[in-house]
Amino acid sequence: MRFSSTESYVAAPDLAVAVNAAITLERPLLVKGEPGTGKTELARQVAQSLGMSMIEWNVKSTTRAQQGLYEYDAVSRLRDSQLGEARVHDIGNYIRKGKLWQAFEAESKVVLLIDEVDKADIEFPNDLLQELDRMEFHVYETGETIRARHRPVVIITSNNEKELPDAFLRRCFFHYIRFPDAETLKRIVDVHFPDLKPRLLDEALTQFLELRDVQGLKKKPSTSELLDWLKLILAEDLSPEDLKRPAGEMLPKLHGALLKNEQDVAMFERLAFMARRTR
Repeated sequence: MRFSSTESYVAAPDLAVAVNAAITLERPLLVKGEPGTGKTELARQVAQSLGMSMIEWNVKSTTRAQQGLYEYDAVSRLRDSQLGEARVHDIGNYIRKGKLWQAFEAESKVVLLIDEVDKADIEFPNDLLQELDRMEFHVYETGETIRARHRPVVIITSNNEKELPDAFLRRCFFHYIRFPDAETLKRIVDVHFPDLKPRLLDEALTQFLELRDVQGLKKKPSTSELLDWLKLILAEDLSPEDLKRPAGEMLPKLHGALLKNEQDVAMFERLAFMARRTR
């Protein structure tokens, strides 16, 4: 099994090496990077490239590690016992399988995505250490041990919102997705918009990269926002000349696709005002 770029996903060489190293080591791949750099999409493309199914566990601030294993619905069992239901005698009827259980019992090897692990409580990663290491867990209500039929390819994403425990990091293969350079961005754009005219692409990329380079941005525009912006440019049928900013203007056309908070927009307006005053 070797992962590389696909028709719809441009993977930098170091990212492909990281994916393949994690598969070889049978370790979870921990992927960090700016939001919008394709961390979640990576798991989908790995699954597609290797011909596997994907099981996706989207982590929220309220998510507990136990939910990834299973949940015991004691309330439903109590209700059924009061109603005299026959199913109440089999406790297995009240066990809800989590995403890890689904991945462990899959008929063939799957890709398991644990998305945005840093959103959960700080103890969340530690609570999964043994299960991800040994690929098994115990169901106390039924007394059975669930073992992985086929060790899944585990991809864990993080937006770096909080530090992850050292014990958890030690069990992972780590990769940070750096923001693509201009040439890689062109390859990414070509995958999504193969008919985009070179002059229009050059002008759009120049403005986009200049925007990212401005110091003090609260949120720099990401790859996904670049693609959204280009989609709007094409929908509006703008030419390279249309994209050029008038003298004294700093905000690009359709900047709402790139700048996502009022502080950044206001900063560009102040910079433009200062530039006009110095002329």
